[in-house]
Amino acid sequence: MIKKDHNLKFVVAGLLLAILMAAMDNTIVATAMATIVSDLGGFDKFIWVTSAYMVAVMAGMPIFGKLSDMYGRKRFFIFGLIVFLFGSALCGIAQSIVQLSIYRAIQGIGGGALMPIAFTIVFDIFPPENRGKMTGLLGAVFGASSVLGPLLGAYITDYISWHWVFYVNVPIGIVSIFLIVRFYHESLQHSKQKIDWAGAITLVISVVSLMFALELGGKEYDWNSVQIISLFVSFLIFFVVFFIAEFKAAEPILPLWLFKRRLFATSQILAFLYGGTFIILTVFIPIFVQAVYGGSAKNAGLILTPMMLGSVAGSSVGGIFLAKTSYRNLMIISIISYLAGMLLLGNMTTDTARWMLTLYMILVGFGVGFSFSLLPTASIHNLEPQFRGTANSTNSFLRSFGMTLGVTVFGSIQTNVFTNNLKEAFKGMQGAGGHGGSSFMSNMDPRQIFEASTRSKIPSFILDKIIHAMSDSITHMFLLTLIPIAIAAVTIFFMGKARVVVAKKG
Repeated sequence: MIKKDHNLKFVVAGLLLAILMAAMDNTIVATAMATIVSDLGGFDKFIWVTSAYMVAVMAGMPIFGKLSDMYGRKRFFIFGLIVFLFGSALCGIAQSIVQLSIYRAIQGIGGGALMPIAFTIVFDIFPPENRGKMTGLLGAVFGASSVLGPLLGAYITDYISWHWVFYVNVPIGIVSIFLIVRFYHESLQHSKQKIDWAGAITLVISVVSLMFALELGGKEYDWNSVQIISLFVSFLIFFVVFFIAEFKAAEPILPLWLFKRRLFATSQILAFLYGGTFIILTVFIPIFVQAVYGGSAKNAGLILTPMMLGSVAGSSVGGIFLAKTSYRNLMIISIISYLAGMLLLGNMTTDTARWMLTLYMILVGFGVGFSFSLLPTASIHNLEPQFRGTANSTNSFLRSFGMTLGVTVFGSIQTNVFTNNLKEAFKGMQGAGGHGGSSFMSNMDPRQIFEASTRSKIPSFILDKIIHAMSDSITHMFLLTLIPIAIAAVTIFFMGKARVVVAKKG
């Protein structure tokens, strides 16, 4: 607990800056990726820039969470910040796409410590009655970063240099380090324990194998290739060995007994399901807008603004009412809003008005926002301080894992549906003068519909068919996400009646 109350605001400011920096990193880099590739080359390897970061983050989350329980939050939070900033500085001076990928992995190692430990520090320093508001604030920053990242990335890339997409982290991180070092004083006692090396190593290998299989499958290699099958086999083997190691370890990286607690187990399932479905919206709503309404790719951040504002509102409302009712009651509000919004998005057509899409995004964002503040809090409900880091990192890990799996599975479905729609639309089609739709399609890249300069050159009858094919493939995918969302709705009813217990004054 912080000894002086006036220090709390500085500690929170340091945590918020770190979360903003880490959460914004992937979106800001994605916006600048086209410019980076045009400068450094290596188009065939650019996927590694994102993959290397995500693999390092996901592999590090459970390990840093456990280490923070064993040896203290402050030292590993500072360590994560320093490594993240060091990696950011290296990324800014990268001379090739391979170098950039390696430096992004270093950055990801630090990033794996920041998010889960930041939430855990809040639980350590605030009493139960204030945790809801604070986690709501942290969750709101997490949601807002999804808007700020693309906008900042586009501005920096267009008006300064892509190098500053990485350099911008350095001043923010330095301020965060100063505030945490100066004002955060841990009073909790931590005892040295035996490190579960077997669990840590097998977890890292299994996660890395699965991540590379999902990232490379269907892109670099066919799904049925020896490389991808070998990666999946590696994942399964080491994942099984990991569980065996956790059963035998005296101090496991992931104590399996935590999953016997109903609220903890349901929170992890929900984090996975919410992460795996929400990521689809952030990826494909901009594509829908650009294809159907002819919006500019440079405004991708603005396109998502209504949804992100909704998520900020949902996170804040969830945090405010956390001490007033049960987790389950609040998550019921969340899933109703999320389910309704996704159902409306799944029934859109090319004739859907833009203002209606905006309302749908606000509705779905509001529903998802609750999960940002409620699920981390539910994960550590009634847990002793020495297990909070592990519980929080598990929640962050499963949300990230869900995002990776979701964008891979649903992304593949959308691609296949879009391709089939195009084949069906132009099947047997022949135009006058030899300018048939099938012959035109064989010589064009469907991505031309995203650029105004090339879009205008596409014959209107062909453009209309491409737009309908793209629209139907995306809405079809949105409807399919109702399956995991429905599973989430059932899971919520198993959360029980647990709620934050506030000590009575006087």
